[in-house]
Amino acid sequence: MSSDFEGYEQDFAVLSAEITSKISRVPRLPPDEKKQMVANVEKQLEEARELLEQMDLEVREIPPQSRGMYSNRMRSYKQEMGKLETDFKRSRIAYSDEVRNELLGDDGNSSENQRAHLLDNTERLERSSRRLEAGYQIAVETEQIGQEMLENLSHDREKIQRARERLRETDANLGKSSRVLTGMLRRIIQNRILLVILGIIVVITILTAITLFIRRH
Repeated sequence: MSSDFEGYEQDFAVLSAEITSKISRVPRLPPDEKKQMVANVEKQLEEARELLEQMDLEVREIPPQSRGMYSNRMRSYKQEMGKLETDFKRSRIAYSDEVRNELLGDDGNSSENQRAHLLDNTERLERSSRRLEAGYQIAVETEQIGQEMLENLSHDREKIQRARERLRETDANLGKSSRVLTGMLRRIIQNRILLVILGIIVVITILTAITLFIRRH
């Protein structure tokens, strides 16, 4: 399941990079090439949306205990998709303005330079934003790993405590068994002593009887 998701991730990363590159090139292309480039970007944006839908379906099938990390990554990809669409809209607006200026006979060189400058600044901001999002994603994943480690440590601690309780119970049972065995040994020794005493008494009694019998005769 996660391997399919990662495959979609790689496809989305490649596709988004291509879209970003093409959007940045739109304002600098001749009119005919711009029209073709805009149509190409629209097609790739649709492919990117379909990839996000597939990724979303994959995330829904992931077990709940592992879904959090993938959900955060999906939010990041959806934000990136929204920015791509916004940049494309800006590029299309600039393209529409150029077409209008051409129809009106206005060269619009100064406005073109301003738009190019604005697009360059926008690209820089987008790159910085993506870096920040990547850092935030890493921080979120690190936090999730830390939480999982804490949960594992908590489970291990519970296991150790249960093992200690079992050892205590075992020691208590061994103590009881030792006391019982000691009592049994004492009784056995006492019984043997009694048997010896009884044997001595019987022997003395027999010898006394024999002695008396001999003296009478």
